[in-house]
Order: sequence, then C-alpha cells, then structure tokens
Amino acid sequence: MSTRDDRGSATDTANGTEKAADRAFFSLEGRVAVVTGGYGVLGGTLATGLAAAGARVAVVGRRAEAAESNAATLRHEGRGGHGGRGRRARRAAGPGRAHQVLSAWEQVDILVNAAGGNVPGSRNDDRSIFEVPPGTFDDVLRLNLHGTVTPSLVVRRGHGDPRLGLDRQHLLDGRAARGVSGVLGYSIAKAGIDAFTRWLAVDLARRYGDGVRVERDRARLLQSRRTRACWCSPTGARPTVRAPILDLTPMGRFGRPEELVGAVQWLASDAASFVTGVVIPVDGGFSAFTAGV
Repeated sequence: MSTRDDRGSATDTANGTEKAADRAFFSLEGRVAVVTGGYGVLGGTLATGLAAAGARVAVVGRRAEAAESNAATLRHEGRGGHGGRGRRARRAAGPGRAHQVLSAWEQVDILVNAAGGNVPGSRNDDRSIFEVPPGTFDDVLRLNLHGTVTPSLVVRRGHGDPRLGLDRQHLLDGRAARGVSGVLGYSIAKAGIDAFTRWLAVDLARRYGDGVRVERDRARLLQSRRTRACWCSPTGARPTVRAPILDLTPMGRFGRPEELVGAVQWLASDAASFVTGVVIPVDGGFSAFTAGV
C-alpha cells in the first residue's frame, strides 16, 4: 500500500513537472510585445491574450487615447501595458515610437501588426471600379501594406544590431487567399503582405538563422464592428453577404476574435521555434473549401 502510494506520488510529481514544462513551452513570460492597432476588436483581443500569456504589451496606433486606455487596462490587471501614438505609414514617427518602447522595457521580442482596414470612398460595391478615385487606392495600400512593412522594418532598426532583441515578428491580417468584391486595394494589399511575410522570413533566416522569425495568420470571418456592418447590413443599402460567405465556410459560422489568440500565442512562443515564412489561415475552413466538391 505504501509502495503504491510512493509510486503514485512520484508519478504525480513527474506529470506535474511535464505539464509545467509544456506550459513554459507556450509561455511568453518576460517578453515584450508591440501590437499595432491594439485597441480594436481583434487587436485588443490579441493584446489581452499576449498579456495573459505573460508578455508585457505596448499598444500602438493612430488613436493615442484608445491605445493608452487599453494599455491602462492591462496595467490595472497587473499585465504591464504601454500605450501611445504611432503613425503606422509614416517612417518619421515610427522610429521614435520604437525607441520609446525600447527605452521603457529595453527590448521588443514580438511585433503583431494588427492594424488595417479600408478608407472612405475606396469601395465599389454599387459602382464600377473605374469610378473609384485613384487616390483612395493609394490610401488603402498605405494603410494596410505600408502599415505592415514599415513597423516591421522600424522595430528591427530600433535594436541597432538586427540579430539582437527581437526574436520573432508576427505579421497579422487577412483576406488575401481570394479576391474580395468591392475592395480592390484592400485585396491587393493583403496579397502583398503574404509576399512580404515569406520574403522577409527567408531573407532574415538566411542572414541571422533562427534569431528572427516571421509568420502571418490570415484571419478571416472573425466578427468585429467593421465586419458585422459589412456582412450583415440590415438596411438594404449594401447587399447582405452573410449567407453566401457562410455557405463557403465548412464550419458554418463566423469566428470569434478570441479564437485567433491561440494561433498567435503559439507562433510567438518557443513551441513554434522552427516555424517561419508561413501564412496560417484561421477561417473555419474557408480557404480549404471549393464549392461543389
């Protein structure tokens, strides 16, 4: 009886040690994450999720008050938090913001580019693409493509030696697997982010080995205020596209913002130490499905 108890105790201890090691494998304890757009529905959820995994999180975006408000919430919860303005598509402002974070916390380990969207006048749902002002196309590219490339390069330069400090970058956004009607500039920008992810991952891996990793979650069909307005408009002013989208989604529903957190935490952790240059869809099977098959 006592022998069996001893064995069980030893086994329980071993299992507890293994579980602790597993948790540490996915932990972000002691790391610093910068989340652009970290006050929106998706960006804010990711900022909270990274903080829950142990990271200190800097929330960056054009809306300084919203960024600081979310950072203050993280601080109140004992999860760190650093907020402020960072003009995503302006190189002049980017380095200053990076240096602020580096001065406060001396490192940036994780970069999540969660900011993006469309601009007024860029859609062509109810008109020909030839009627869309050319300038809005450039605005969408600056907002999404430049707004991802610039922070990625700025944070790297902020460390001086690119091999030091940042041991991963995570490029986040979606809608590149298929063209999306009514948003030409947005679709092209997202395709460009796919290409940038793979190019930067290869370039940095060949120069610095596994010191810098670059990945991307292609988030699609995750509900936010913007997507609800686009997909589920009840007014008739814009055609409701909820049903056709769900018909092409094997899981048959929209995703929840928190369902993106696990993939981001995995990619940011040591559990994904041999993963780089990938674009991972988080979309309920949408990108894998072909109608009629």
